[in-house]
Parts: sequence; structure tokens; C-alpha cells
Amino acid sequence: MQTTLADFIKDTEQGKIAASILRKCVHCGFCTATCPTYQLLQDELDGPRGRIYQIKQVLEGTPATPSVQLHLDRCLTCRSCETTCPSGVEYGKLIEIGREVVEQQLPRQGADKLKRQALFKLTTSPKAFNTAYKAGQMFRSVLPATLQKKVMAKQVLKPVNVSSHSRKMLMLEGCVQPSMSPNINHATLRVLDKLGIELVRPAGAGCCGAIHLHNQMHDDGLNDMRRNIDAWWPAIEAGAEAILINASGCGSTVKEYGFHLQNDARYAQKAQRISELAKDIVEILIGETEGLKALFSQAPSAATLAYHPPCSLQHGQKLGGKVETLLSGLGYPVLLPKDSHLCCGSAGTYSFLQPELSGRLLQNKVNNLEALQPKAVLSGNIGCIAHIGSGTDIPVMHWIEYLDQQLGL
Repeated sequence: MQTTLADFIKDTEQGKIAASILRKCVHCGFCTATCPTYQLLQDELDGPRGRIYQIKQVLEGTPATPSVQLHLDRCLTCRSCETTCPSGVEYGKLIEIGREVVEQQLPRQGADKLKRQALFKLTTSPKAFNTAYKAGQMFRSVLPATLQKKVMAKQVLKPVNVSSHSRKMLMLEGCVQPSMSPNINHATLRVLDKLGIELVRPAGAGCCGAIHLHNQMHDDGLNDMRRNIDAWWPAIEAGAEAILINASGCGSTVKEYGFHLQNDARYAQKAQRISELAKDIVEILIGETEGLKALFSQAPSAATLAYHPPCSLQHGQKLGGKVETLLSGLGYPVLLPKDSHLCCGSAGTYSFLQPELSGRLLQNKVNNLEALQPKAVLSGNIGCIAHIGSGTDIPVMHWIEYLDQQLGL
């Protein structure tokens, strides 16, 4: 796609990245076939190709309009289009640039601005989120119906008794996961401990940067990354094998630290090393399959299990099929629902900011999952787990929780 960027951006780092991405697009439209919002709305402007045209126009100097902002806001950033694209267009990076430029030209106003600021501040502060979430669980019965569905029931937790091991990995605990579903991290600790791996959790680490980065707070997102690098680096220098991440949404971002900080003289080299060490939990456990098999003391359950592959895992990290392969190899085959490549509608803060579209995507996903009549629905990202769980009575959990249950740890 030919493009001539405007003077305000053409010589900047963002401009160079955007120009390179735009030139790869050949207008083929394959992306529309796998775009969730295009499937719902059948509007070219709410598909990747249409959004690319709108971003191109703004970067070439056409002033942004509320209509452009709306169509970019409606994007889930699921990156399904990247998996489909034959030309390798890095749409996720382009839309972040486009949204930031549009935001600069059309700053949020009034209630919309306040809602977004409160939401981003709450979800990136584990202490504040934990306080609010516990209050939500306590008073769940009197909350509005829409909020009731978003508050997961308080989990009954088993003790976590782990040992020190010579093999060590870092673990990103996440911002909201410890409050919403603490057993995900607990199950991870127990399973890895049985495999002889100690998970180190430095107190100074925090939000991976995804929330800020995807919501036009680029500098805040980069500062999140720098803080985490500082917190993790002593353990890396001491020989930590990997950074284990059990929330695929976070993993997608951590694996791109090297890209985002490539022009930071102080952090570029460290950020690249972080990206190399970042591994989704499935990448770790696939390498430990034989050790895992030895932990099972009984035959696998014959229960029907459904699996929802998170967009951030199959499209963001390009690890589609890995969880299914691991579980099947352990004797727990899972069924994929119809349209398993499409987003469930969670997408970070999307379910709060675009509730109507998010709700329609949720209903489609739940219908397809329930058609399989599973005993449980497994997934690999806390946002998907909470969102899908709000729309069905079938138990929804992280697949590491299910393995932990089956192992009886």
C-alpha cells in the first residue's frame, strides 16, 4: 500500500514503523473473514482493512474524526487478522500507533474520560483492585446484574506448600488474577514444584504494561516494562531459566518488551533478553511432559472437556494448538468449539468499554461451547475465563487448575 506520511510523524520512530507496516498491506481483505467485529457488524470500517485505511488517512494528515475514533475503539486487538494475513501485516502494532495519534487529536472528555481513567488505574493496581474485588464479592447479591456477572465467586483455596529447588524460574503474578482467581497461581506453584522447579516472584514486579499500552498510555506502559525489568534482572543474572506467564494476555506483551524498548539505550538489551526468556506456561510444561505423566497416580478422567484458546495465545503468541497437544498427550483430549479462532469478547478492558459488542461475542462463544456439552471449559487467560464464566453455568477454569485437580496436589 503506497503511503506518504505527514510531516508530524514521518520521521519519528512510530512513523517509520507505521510506514513499514502499511506498505505490506495489499488490500486483499482476507482479514475480514476472521475479524470478530466485521462478522458482527458487516461494516468495512469495522474490519482490519477498513481500520488500516482510516489510520493511513490520519497519518497522512487527514484530521481524525469521532467516527474514526469509534471504529478504532471497536477493535478488540485480538490479532486474528494477523494469523490470516498472507502478507505479514503487523496490525496490532499499527492500531496502537493509530489510536495514540487519534487520541492526541481527540482527547477523551467528560464521563468517558473519567470512566477510562478509573478503570485503568484500578486494573493496574493489584492492591486497589483486590480491595474493590473483595468488596464486590461480599456485596455481590446487591450489585447491578451486569456487575454481578463480572464478579467471580470466592474460591476455596488449598495450602501451597512448595520447596526450594536448584531450578528456578520467574513468575509474573498479574494485576487482577490473584484477586479474581488466586488458585491459578497456586496451582501453577504446586505443579511446577512437583517438577522440581521453584518459581520466584519478586515483590517489585507489577503490571506487564498491556493495559496502559493498549489504551493510548504509551509512556506509562513503557514505565511498567522498565519497572519489571529492574525487578526481574537480579534473578535473571542469578540464572533463572525463564519467565513463566500463566495469563496469555500478559505473555503477549512481555514477549514484545524488546520491540517496545528497542530505542531505549539503557533498557534495550535487557528488554530483548526478557522477551527471549518469556514463556507461556504451556511452553514450559510441553518440555516437562514425561515428568508430568509420572505425577499422575490414576487414569485420566473420561469427562468431556472443551477448550477456548485465548486470542493472545493463538494469535498474539502464535501458540495455537499447543495446549490441546499437551492435554491430549497427558490423556485429557479437549474439544474445540465452532469458530474457536474468534474472540470471546473479553479483550482486556473491552467488555467494560464496549459492552454491547462484547456481550454479543460472549453469547456466540457460550452457545458454541455449550453445544459440546462439556463437564468443564478450560482456557489460558484470566480475562477469557471470567468473561465466559459470566455467561454459562458450566465451570470455567484455567487448564493448569484442572491438571492440579487431577493430580490431587
